[in-house]
Amino acid sequence: MRSKGVLLFLLLGAFTAYYVYMPIPDNIEERWKLMFTDCFFRSLSHLADFSELLGLKDYMGVMMFITFAEQVVPVSDERVQVSEELFDGVEVVVYQPRQQKGAGEARRAIIYLHGGGWCLGSSRMGPYDLMARQMVTELNAVVVSVEYRLAPAHRFPAPFEDVYRVVKYLFQPDVLERYKVDRERVAVSGDSAGGNLAAAVTQQLQLEPENSIKLKVQALLYPVLQAVDLYTPSYQQNQNMPILPRTLMVRFWSEYFSSDKSLFRAMMANDHNGPESAAMLKFVNWSAFLPESYRRAYNYSAPPVAQTETDQHSNEPARSLVDPRASPLLVPDEVLRPLPKAYVLTCEYDVLRDDGVMYVTRLRQAGVDVTHEHYPAGFHGAIMLTVWPTDFEIARRMVDNYIQWLKLNL
Repeated sequence: MRSKGVLLFLLLGAFTAYYVYMPIPDNIEERWKLMFTDCFFRSLSHLADFSELLGLKDYMGVMMFITFAEQVVPVSDERVQVSEELFDGVEVVVYQPRQQKGAGEARRAIIYLHGGGWCLGSSRMGPYDLMARQMVTELNAVVVSVEYRLAPAHRFPAPFEDVYRVVKYLFQPDVLERYKVDRERVAVSGDSAGGNLAAAVTQQLQLEPENSIKLKVQALLYPVLQAVDLYTPSYQQNQNMPILPRTLMVRFWSEYFSSDKSLFRAMMANDHNGPESAAMLKFVNWSAFLPESYRRAYNYSAPPVAQTETDQHSNEPARSLVDPRASPLLVPDEVLRPLPKAYVLTCEYDVLRDDGVMYVTRLRQAGVDVTHEHYPAGFHGAIMLTVWPTDFEIARRMVDNYIQWLKLNL
């Protein structure tokens, strides 16, 4: 009986080790901590798949556990005043300094957009709350953290529209005065899907001739920027990497646009482009816009484009995925030229690496001043891993370097 118990214990241990372990590049720091962190995400993803299969709860509904588990109640402290407000009907959390440095001096402002694939995440999550407080204290800045609506309940373009309304609202003279913000020193920034929204709203603002709003900088942290080629070298190289495997990123894209599962399957095969995409593929030709060090041994092949027209309703996702409000990389140079100074953070072990690198290349070719900070040992989502027990040294460096850039450029 005892030997059976020992055998069962050994088998359970072996299974646990097999499940937890995954090959992670040697240059990534704190590899075992990342393995255990990713094990939690993978377990929750499997549970979400099973729940959806049984018809209990949809996939994203289960994955929202991550958001709920990390939510905090944003409260004021001795240095930072925190309030929950409505900006033109959109929920925001506003962080501002308790002490005004310099009588009558207007302050910087950062409009921050959380990540989560447009389906998950919240401005009220602990890591975002912590980073907002750090920005307030180190920059003497006002931080507006936006609680935009999420898919699948609110699909594209609802998240973009919420962010756009918040930016317009902040620039109203009475609002600038209320928060003592200098209209010449406003940034828009975000990570992952938030970086997508930041890039898209920055473009949209300068496309409107009657609009007097001028952002000083845009800061994009491992942004997702296009949906037409989901087989770039970084999508191939990092398809099974934590925290964002290719399957999950493709699922985020498909849920952003549609509940139709056939879209997800087509995007997984990189066979989702219709006639609307044909003229856009040149903007994501990674053989032209990726430096050699990122292309490596991968050979470029343009994604296939279906030539058949479909009815208006079923073709809506095809039009959405080439809409610059969803894919800000898909714009000509004349749209990029007037854009403000940019900071783009990319990570080597991230399916979205090449989106960011291509945007850097295209912005520079258009004459935009860009700081590109690439982390050779970085992985997607790292900037969120600053709170125990999932606190990583690389996350602290990323946040510190990002805030230092804002200090020098905003």
